[in-house]
Amino acid sequence: MNENNDEKTNEEAFSISIMENIEEEYGMFVWPCSIVLAEYIWQQRSFFTGKSVLELGAGTSLPGLVAAKVGANVTLTDDSSRLEVLENMRRVCHLNKLNCKIMGITWGEWDLPIFSLQPSIILGADVLYDSKDFDNLFTTVTFLLQNTPGSVFITSYHNRSGHHLIEYLMVKWSLKCTKLLDAFSFMPSCKCSTLTGNIQLVEITLDDQQSLA
Repeated sequence: MNENNDEKTNEEAFSISIMENIEEEYGMFVWPCSIVLAEYIWQQRSFFTGKSVLELGAGTSLPGLVAAKVGANVTLTDDSSRLEVLENMRRVCHLNKLNCKIMGITWGEWDLPIFSLQPSIILGADVLYDSKDFDNLFTTVTFLLQNTPGSVFITSYHNRSGHHLIEYLMVKWSLKCTKLLDAFSFMPSCKCSTLTGNIQLVEITLDDQQSLA
């Protein structure tokens, strides 16, 4: 995951194998936002070690797999109706010898398994893709953040719909941005050649002050 020449960093380096099927739906392909989020997890790996991590809309699951590699307890989720994606997640975990939990979660729906989840870190790569899904996504994210005090939602996304819609939804669901980064500000130059567009990474938490208002 890292090409730094530092000896200690090189000793920690590892590889991840991913199975893609670009003829299937978009959930079976590694998109640039997944690479950005995975790199951020690698660079911040001490923060993830030992944490309970849940990835929403995981698809090929690169960020979640990296989190598992650096010592997080990871649950990978995708739409409960997309059985081929969930099965591919199981195969990828087996391929990388990682013991991640696999779960079907449909944003905005209240299936029983979601009530048992208490992740301290929620991940989402390119989950802010289609604006018609945003309310369902933020409903699910807000519930998970409320279920675990002090938790954070970390997501990378192409700024297709503009920040104003995302900012509006954060206010609507009593959330706040605690960190906003441009992907090119922390991605190694050797990994930027595959990136196009305006990719942002944001950390979101509950806005406790707004919740009390």
